[in-house]
Amino acid sequence: MHSKVDFLVIGTGMAGLIFALKVAEYGKVCVLSKTDMDETATSYAQGGIAAVMYSPDSYEKHIADTMNAGGGLNDENIVRITITESTERIQELVDWGTHFDKEDSGKFALAKEGGHSEFRILHHKDNTGYEIQRALSERVRNHPNIDLLEKYFSIDLITQHHLDQEVTRRRKDTTCYGVYALNQKTGEIETLLAKTTLIATGGIGNIYQTTTNPTFATGDGVAMAYRAKAIVKDLEFVQFHPTSLYNPGEKPSFLITEAMRGAGAILKTREGNEFMLTYDPRGSLAPRDIVARAIDNEMKHSGDDNVYLDARGIPNSEIMHHFPTIYAKCLSIGIDITKDMIPVVPAAHYSCGGVKADEYGRTSICNLYATGEVADTGLHGANRLASNSLLESAVFSHRAALDAIAKIKDIKFIHSVPDWDAEGMVLMEEMILITQTKKEVQSIMSNYVGIVRSNIRLKRALDRLEIIFKETEDLYQKSIVSEEIFELRNLINVAYLVIKFAQRRKESIGLHFTIDYPKKEQSN
Repeated sequence: MHSKVDFLVIGTGMAGLIFALKVAEYGKVCVLSKTDMDETATSYAQGGIAAVMYSPDSYEKHIADTMNAGGGLNDENIVRITITESTERIQELVDWGTHFDKEDSGKFALAKEGGHSEFRILHHKDNTGYEIQRALSERVRNHPNIDLLEKYFSIDLITQHHLDQEVTRRRKDTTCYGVYALNQKTGEIETLLAKTTLIATGGIGNIYQTTTNPTFATGDGVAMAYRAKAIVKDLEFVQFHPTSLYNPGEKPSFLITEAMRGAGAILKTREGNEFMLTYDPRGSLAPRDIVARAIDNEMKHSGDDNVYLDARGIPNSEIMHHFPTIYAKCLSIGIDITKDMIPVVPAAHYSCGGVKADEYGRTSICNLYATGEVADTGLHGANRLASNSLLESAVFSHRAALDAIAKIKDIKFIHSVPDWDAEGMVLMEEMILITQTKKEVQSIMSNYVGIVRSNIRLKRALDRLEIIFKETEDLYQKSIVSEEIFELRNLINVAYLVIKFAQRRKESIGLHFTIDYPKKEQSN
């Protein structure tokens, strides 16, 4: 089955929906969701969105904080664009129906998080992303120009490599014409053609055993783009959130937002000793890479499976008002955070790298854009500053939409695209091979390519992964099409890239810490 639209959007989080809403006045839009529309990484985001709103804050202060957190590897031009456009993008979200918490005076109630020099985090209690998702989803559902296809798994981008050899020979640059997608309701693979395509597929967290990412964050967008020959970069910089709730067996790991530490919660050992000041003068509010390594070090020395976050110094009224979701979650497993310390452990949280995108979200492939966590704009450098990710989605989806709108009239649809070739695939009865291989990949990455790395660990990870890759490709050739086999291939693809980028970086900086190369002196 072939269908054609002007704008194809893969992903229904904040990045995808903002782009869809902005381009919908200029052509037909199709939005694909791997799951249900509201099941996105955006909807899991607790803490908030960073933006300069009031004095004494300033764009220059936010720019400096972002550059410092990123170890200076950020693209300063991109940082400047993002921060100086932040206020306007926040106002747009408000105009679209997003409710951020306010003070009695009517001003936005701003929080402070690690690495920020001022109070600049807008939030809605402790479920900010869910509130943004609600407002955007409502507008998308009601827009006559936007078609929503839920439970559609995007398999591969369509480029001239899928066309006849004459077309491939004529074009020297790679161009995207749409996507092959698995309709999970029918089991059919459909050909969706588009003049422009946006990848907004989120993160890669499930290459690790413990992650705050939803289970569907399997690096699909990065893998698809890489297979289509797009440039990817900075994938060694995987941010581990220092404080996920230690509750073995739960997937995804429940996030204890950094805003709790901003409100006064302190990291402590099992014995109740504060330890962060030993590692950094900012204590529990040091940037995330420093905090995650400190916790990792404490756990290795003590042999404990976790450390603790002590929120008992925060007034009960503030806990109930600002952190009701966290309070209820902890209570459900027998922890009253007004009386008990919260067991926490680092978890894979955010990918600073991804598909290389410029200041308008353009990738190295013609007519293909990437925004949100799947993209690498250069904003984050070696380490993302807290709450800059939702802001990045808003800024670059807006800018990508401007670029796509300007070009759309000059782009022609491609003809003669072949259907997906499923010849030779048979019913896969050995599902255990897929589920077990997925566990092996996650174990390899968590043990050898985690918070602390070394040359020998990375080599061991790569050697193990190459065996798994060969086994999986062989399995893929003989399997019937299924979300599980496609996801596994993507996980292996992305895990390979993370290892290769980590091997290339011969220094410790930001989120990439290796015992074989000394850490650069830098102000975080």
